[in-house]
Amino acid sequence: MAIITASSLPGLNLFSSLPSTPPPNDPSIPTSSKPPPSPPIPIPKYPPPTPLKNSTKPPTNPALKTLHRRTKYFKPVKEGVIASDGDRSVIVGDSGVSYLLPGAPFEFQYSYSETPKVKPLAIREPAFLPFAPPTMPRPWTGKAPLKKKKDKKVRLFDSFNPPPPGKMGAKQMEMPGPLPLGKYPKDGKTREEILGEPLKKWEIKMLIQPHLKNNRQVNLGRDGLTHNMLELIHSHWRGRRVCKVRCKGVPTVDMNNVCRHLEEKTGGKIIHRVGGVVYLFRGRNYNYRTRPQYPVMLWKPATPVYPKLIQEAPEGLTKAEADEFREQGEKLLPICKLAKNGVYITLVKDVRNAFEGSPLVKIDCKGMHASDYKKLGAKLKELVPCVLLSFDNEQILMWRGRDWKAMYQDAPLASMPSECGIADDINSSGKDDDCIDADAKTVSTSPKMMALWKNAIESSKALLLDETNLVPDALLKKVEEFEGISQATEHSYPALIFSSKGGRSSSVAESEDDPQSDVYTEDDIYSDSDDDDDYVDYDSDSFEDVDSSVPLGSLPVDTIAEKLRWE
Repeated sequence: MAIITASSLPGLNLFSSLPSTPPPNDPSIPTSSKPPPSPPIPIPKYPPPTPLKNSTKPPTNPALKTLHRRTKYFKPVKEGVIASDGDRSVIVGDSGVSYLLPGAPFEFQYSYSETPKVKPLAIREPAFLPFAPPTMPRPWTGKAPLKKKKDKKVRLFDSFNPPPPGKMGAKQMEMPGPLPLGKYPKDGKTREEILGEPLKKWEIKMLIQPHLKNNRQVNLGRDGLTHNMLELIHSHWRGRRVCKVRCKGVPTVDMNNVCRHLEEKTGGKIIHRVGGVVYLFRGRNYNYRTRPQYPVMLWKPATPVYPKLIQEAPEGLTKAEADEFREQGEKLLPICKLAKNGVYITLVKDVRNAFEGSPLVKIDCKGMHASDYKKLGAKLKELVPCVLLSFDNEQILMWRGRDWKAMYQDAPLASMPSECGIADDINSSGKDDDCIDADAKTVSTSPKMMALWKNAIESSKALLLDETNLVPDALLKKVEEFEGISQATEHSYPALIFSSKGGRSSSVAESEDDPQSDVYTEDDIYSDSDDDDDYVDYDSDSFEDVDSSVPLGSLPVDTIAEKLRWE
C-alpha cells in the first residue's frame, strides 16, 4: 500500500494560512466600470378593486369619526341652536351645552350641578347628541335580528308600561319594537301629589335608621349630578323609599346647589342631610312603573372651551398691581390645606373670615387634580365673591376686591399694643394714627372673636362684668353664682323648671298643643342664606330615644334650679 506524503506532492501546502484581505480600492480604476448593485424586489402593483354594481355606501354618523380630546378641533359657537337633527337639537345657552329631545320635560346636560354659569366660547368636538340614534329597529339583546318566518315564535319582552285598569296582577308583555328615547308621563301626578303629606320627625327617623350604617348609596364626585345618575336614583327607589347620596370633592363647596338640583331633576324630597351625605325621599305615592324614563348618555361629551379664570390684569387692578399681589402671595401662608376627594362645606365661610384680616388669601391644594382646584377657584369667585390671581404651585391665590365689605359691621377694629410702639418711624409717618391714641390696656381681638363673645353673652354662656377692679374674693363669688345659673340653663331634661301644676313645662305644653310642630319642613333641610351653611352632624345615636335612669330631682343642679325658681 502506497503512502502519500507532503513531500511527494509538489506545490501543496496542507497548513496554508487564511486568505489575505482584498486589496484597497485602486483610484486608477474608474467607478463607471464597477457593476451597479442589484435592485431590490419590486413591490407588485395590483389594479384597484372594481366596485360592485348594487353596492351602496352606508351612512356615516359624525359620532363614529376618529375625533378625541387630543385632536385640535376648535369651533367657535354662539348662543342658540348649533346643530339639529329633526326634533333633536344641540343648544348653547347660559347653562353651557344642553341637548333638547322631543317631549322632554327639561333640557338634558351631562352635569346639572357643576356646569359653569358662563357661556362657552367654542366646542372641542362636532355637535352631536350623546344618545342612541332613534332609528334602532329593536332593543339590543346581543343577537342578530330574527328572520321573518311564519312558524317562528317571536320572543316577547317585559313591558314597562302601566297595566290596563282591572289587570293589576297580570304580567304585561310586548313585542320587540323601536327603542324609545324616553317616556315622560304627561297625564301623571304632579310632584306635590307624589310626595304627599310632609313627613313627621318619627317617620324620618324610621326611614333614615336603616341607611346610617349601610353602604348602599349613590356616589357623587367631581362631575356633580350627572344625567345618568337620574336613572340610577330611580333604580335605588325601586327597592327602598330613601336613596342615600354621598357627595365628595368639588360639589361639596356649594351643597345647597346640589340639593336643589337633586330635588328638581328627580322629583324627590331631601329629608335629612349630614355634611356631604344627603337622604332623598321618593314620596308617599311614588310608583316605579310610572316614573319618567330618560335616555341614557352613551359617552361623556367633550368639555367646551370657557373664558380663562386667571387674567393678567384682573377686575379693578392694573397689571403692575396684580404682579405685586402675586409676589406678596408667594410669601403668604395658606389658611388651610385641602385633601383630595374631601368635604369642603366650610371653605366659603373660612375664606370670608380670612378676608377680614388680610386682603389676600391662599389655599394649599397640593395633591389634587388640576381641574379640581380650578373648579374650586371658579366656585369661590362666585360664592365669596373674590378675584382670582393665580393657580401657581397648586395653590389658589385670591384678592378680596375693591367692593369688599366687612361681615362684622358692629365689631370694633382692635389694635395691637405691640404694633403701636414698634418703631418711631411708623408713628412719624402717620400710617398708624389710631395706634397712637390707643390705650395701653387694649387687648387685641379679631372681629370673629368679638362676634363669638357677643353670642356667648346673649345665650347666657358668658358674663359681662360691669366692674373690672374687683378683689379676688368678689370675683370668685361672681364666678360661682354665674356657674350655677349656666348649669341650670344648659341642663337639658331633668332640670326643666315646671311652671304648670300638671307637671309639664311650658315648652313641652306648647309643642304638644301645636300639631304642626312635629312636621319636618323644607327650612329644616337647607336654606339659600349664607348663615345656614353649617348643619348639625347627626350620627346613629342622635335618632335613639334618651332613656335617663336618674330620677328627677336627684342631681345637684336640680337644687340650684329649685332655689333660683323660689328666688
